Amino acid sequence: QVHLVESGGRLVQPGGSLRLSCAASLPTFSRYTMGWFRQTPGKEREFVAAISWAGGKTYQADVKGRFTISRDNAENMAYLQMNSLKPEDTAVYHCAARSGGAISEFWREYDYWGQGTQVTVSS
Repeated sequence: QVHLVESGGRLVQPGGSLRLSCAASLPTFSRYTMGWFRQTPGKEREFVAAISWAGGKTYQADVKGRFTISRDNAENMAYLQMNSLKPEDTAVYHCAARSGGAISEFWREYDYWGQGTQVTVSS
């Protein structure tokens, strides 16, 4: 019943840009915090960005100024615009949804997860 589906990941050269999309099937979408996390082999799942139902945003320090999270409540969509991509940005990117409450950067506090989309930054 509840689904989050990411799209937009692909191979891109360093310095390039991508926009990831997350299509959400959620009850009362506008009341969910939406987050983006990334994961690489051998590393812990890493917080990237989150946006609250009211539009408040927070970013991980190493993506701040390069990435922008946004949402369109009318379309039940969340986005991650990624600019100035670096090889270290290579990861599987997951969108996630957290019901109600305040914004969170902790993955265990999110209720629903997408399957992920692969972003590879390489020349």
